[in-house]
Amino acid sequence: MQDSVTITIKADVEDVWALVSDVTRIGEFSPETFEAEWLDGATGPETGARFRGHVNRNDSGVKYWSECRVTECVENEVFGFAVVAAGKTLNNWKYELRSVDGGTEVTESFRLQPTLANKLYWAAMGRWRGETNRRGMLETLEAMRVVLESDG
Repeated sequence: MQDSVTITIKADVEDVWALVSDVTRIGEFSPETFEAEWLDGATGPETGARFRGHVNRNDSGVKYWSECRVTECVENEVFGFAVVAAGKTLNNWKYELRSVDGGTEVTESFRLQPTLANKLYWAAMGRWRGETNRRGMLETLEAMRVVLESDG
């Protein structure tokens, strides 16, 4: 009920952080979330800030808004958020950054909350959805790499 992908981007950690923590830009990179906006007057990342993402699930044409709450926010290190519905966390997403020789190692991960509903969903659809999430995370990070490495 979780997975991650890691790539190295030839860019400074500060530049990578600025991109992964700017939810308003996710539509440029994600295959499923095509726009996002901060809520409640938030203008940037900080623990507890809320935003919502507009999702086209599995490119199926089924579009909806998902409310999210920033759960971890350490500049140049980690940006994590929970997808919530009716006040309950459904899924957790995270970007972890680490300076390495020649750039920044970026890990994107997801972890479903271990609820009964999620366990049943994962039992029925887990392999397929896990592959979709893994492919989407890699596509997102690769698209970010293109922008960050061309800006350098």
